[in-house]
Amino acid sequence: MSGKGIHIEGLKKRYGEGDTAVHALRGVDMQVAPGEVVGLIGPSGSGKSTLLKCLGAVIDPTSGRMVLGDEAIFDNDWKVHDLQALRRDKIGFVFQAPYLIPFLDVTDNVALLPMLAGIPNSKARAKALELLTALDIQHRARAMPSQLSGGEQQRVAIARGLVNRPPVILADEPTAPLDSERAMAVIRILNDMARQFETAIIVVTHDEKIIPTFERIYHIRDGVAHEEVGEGRRFE
Repeated sequence: MSGKGIHIEGLKKRYGEGDTAVHALRGVDMQVAPGEVVGLIGPSGSGKSTLLKCLGAVIDPTSGRMVLGDEAIFDNDWKVHDLQALRRDKIGFVFQAPYLIPFLDVTDNVALLPMLAGIPNSKARAKALELLTALDIQHRARAMPSQLSGGEQQRVAIARGLVNRPPVILADEPTAPLDSERAMAVIRILNDMARQFETAIIVVTHDEKIIPTFERIYHIRDGVAHEEVGEGRRFE
């Protein structure tokens, strides 16, 4: 799956009007190429979450342009009629909290999105098991979420975000609940998927364990993104 990755021009988001208006994003420019994993860092209130919500078609930007994959989804207005389908088919989400469905087992939690996209159940479950194996959680494939540890739940949530092989993945603190070994395993898997499927990935993080792995970092300050060269340290 190839595409244009993530391309943002002059993205702005304003909450409120007049003297009480809050300018959360003040004209963000950002590019993430297919096959690239980029870090997004910044203090609380800097605009990271707002940017991710705009990219994920969760909130409406005020102005600007966004291209995800091979599709211009926003150009001073939404250019996509079905935002729910966009989020399902084109964007993978990985959150800090797992948000697993409590009455589905691990395999079905991961397989649900491809099933909703029309993939036969057996094939969707096979895809799910492949990712669960890559994340070293396949031995819990038939367990219920309540039977998992916090770290196990997060690995299942990561598999769910990757299962549709979307052109874009937005990861919000994906390694926060994990120890160093599991955190590095997650980043390794994200990098492997980015290269294999030409996926553009943004990782919002405060995790000092993984920041050195990024070759490029966007640091948001006061609603503006500043590009920085990362260490690009290889995995040990």
